Amino acid sequence: MVTWKNLFSWNDRDRRHFHDELQALLPTHRETHVPSAIPARQVTHIALRLKYQIEEVIPCELPEERITQPHSNVLTPAVVKTAKSAGKVSGVNEDYGACVVYCLLVCKNWFKRQAKLELWDADLHDLRAIACERLAKFIIEDEEDNDYLMQEVLLKRYSILVDDEETSPLNAIEKAVDLHAVTVIGSSGYQKCINHLWRGWLVQDEEDPSGFTDYKLKTSTSYWDHFDPDRMRVPQYQNAVQIIISLIFLGLYTGAINTINPEGDLDVVEGVLYFFTLGFICDEVGKFYKVGRYYIGFWNIFNSTLYTLLAISFITRMIALSYNGGSERRHEMNQVSYDFLAVTAPMFWMRMLLYLDSFRFFGAMLVVLKVMMKESLIFFALLIVVLVGFLQGFLGLDQTDNSIDSPTFIMQMMLNAILGDPSFDVWGDFQPPFGLILYYIYNFIIIVILLNILIALYNSAYEDITSNAIDEFLALFSQKTIQFVRAPDENVFIAPFNLIEIVCLVIPLEWWMPADKYDRLNDMVMGVIYSPLLVVTAFLETKTAHEVKFNRSRNESDDDTIEEWEQLYDEMDFESTGWQKRVEETKPNVVVDGYMLEMKEMRKEMKELMEMVGRLQGGGGGDGNGNAT
Repeated sequence: MVTWKNLFSWNDRDRRHFHDELQALLPTHRETHVPSAIPARQVTHIALRLKYQIEEVIPCELPEERITQPHSNVLTPAVVKTAKSAGKVSGVNEDYGACVVYCLLVCKNWFKRQAKLELWDADLHDLRAIACERLAKFIIEDEEDNDYLMQEVLLKRYSILVDDEETSPLNAIEKAVDLHAVTVIGSSGYQKCINHLWRGWLVQDEEDPSGFTDYKLKTSTSYWDHFDPDRMRVPQYQNAVQIIISLIFLGLYTGAINTINPEGDLDVVEGVLYFFTLGFICDEVGKFYKVGRYYIGFWNIFNSTLYTLLAISFITRMIALSYNGGSERRHEMNQVSYDFLAVTAPMFWMRMLLYLDSFRFFGAMLVVLKVMMKESLIFFALLIVVLVGFLQGFLGLDQTDNSIDSPTFIMQMMLNAILGDPSFDVWGDFQPPFGLILYYIYNFIIIVILLNILIALYNSAYEDITSNAIDEFLALFSQKTIQFVRAPDENVFIAPFNLIEIVCLVIPLEWWMPADKYDRLNDMVMGVIYSPLLVVTAFLETKTAHEVKFNRSRNESDDDTIEEWEQLYDEMDFESTGWQKRVEETKPNVVVDGYMLEMKEMRKEMKELMEMVGRLQGGGGGDGNGNAT
């Protein structure tokens, strides 16, 4: 939950910058305008150079496999090297190569937009967009300096010029998530950076909000150094708290629905349940107020529906309490309240999927469901048109006697047909024979055509996702991580603790208390609220600190682990035992195609044969003029 001051600092300039990036799907908020790490004009020039290069490298339509295959003969090492050098401008001493990956993602966005504008060349532009992703992945994986890769290439924020105005600064991590660039997201360097953000090893720089810095106490083995409320900004800790709160929320609901109070009294379990609901509602309202309509997504609508039903249940309960005990009206309103509470049961359990998407199984299934829901829009668009047309026809038949007698019957039968339970017998007396004929046609269109189209769309969505399930899960996990770090709150009060912030801190204190004292007070309150979790996290971080120090003593990366196949690796000497030579002699060349290898071998033999013939002609008893006798 953000502070009260932050809620009203989302001004028109911030909204304009938010609209500049139409592809941005995640909420973002910054109190001050963060400048681009490299002048926006220079970033735009680099992006244009890369766009020109890709257009020249792919001048016509090619099979996609030639771009995506390993060791592509289109995106050759020379092409990758040229792309990396796009940040080096002749006559300019400064090297802007750090923004090349970001610029390639910008080019991908441009090509995707160009594909929509120029449908006759859509396949070519889509192919170039794929090439942008592949080049970005190659550059990320070729970079050996991890600190430079994460700090400069992936986490520095850059802007481009659109209509002579700078866009809202974004880094390559955010841009890849916004564009759903799964090829880039699946690269090793990108995932290493995401892993460091998830674990809190990379945190936003307090002095420079445009960048990130290493967590300074990562190697500290002091327990109390890690007992810090600010560590609640770490994504994995916030995710853990959200899962715990969601389980408690589900437990409260289970207790409330299984302990019905016939008299309409509000017990402690129900009171705490509605308190949690109020906290979630305030959290959703605050985020929607900051971000606007771009915040609306599937899970936001889902959660808002759940909270609305719970709010209606609470309101009807309060109305029931306003009547005298034992009265008929109080009993009716109390029953309505529990009815609304009961229908939310499936939504409570489905809501848990939102917080379990960090696990691979649930994450992959959620991606499939999300794509299926998008594909369903085509079906429902066609369905609405068909429903309106046939509904008008049935109502027209019903009012031939100047009165509409069966509107409820008509709509119920039409809905039953959609759900696979058509009843043809009851239509025999409905304006025969036109009513039955029209109902036959309606069922044919719905059941035979539209429902099969929906099944085909679902199959296509399932195959597309499952064929690339790993990268899709990594994209979902990256999106979840970015949601926590993209616009971190100064003080992390996860719902329903945000009510404590609003009631006890923001309203009575923030508007007059000095900033340093207010921040110190917030840390104290968070320390009390999150103390049970901080006891565990401090222990885990202390243990991790020992592992990091051990890895650094071996000159290994901080997150390195010694696996079982590495334990005796130092004892092996493949060269002295001759094993290395035997392997070198028998290993195949997988980089070059087998037919190409045979052609090269044949050319080599032909060259040797020509040289041999030449030597024979030159030394075979000549006539003095170089001619063979």
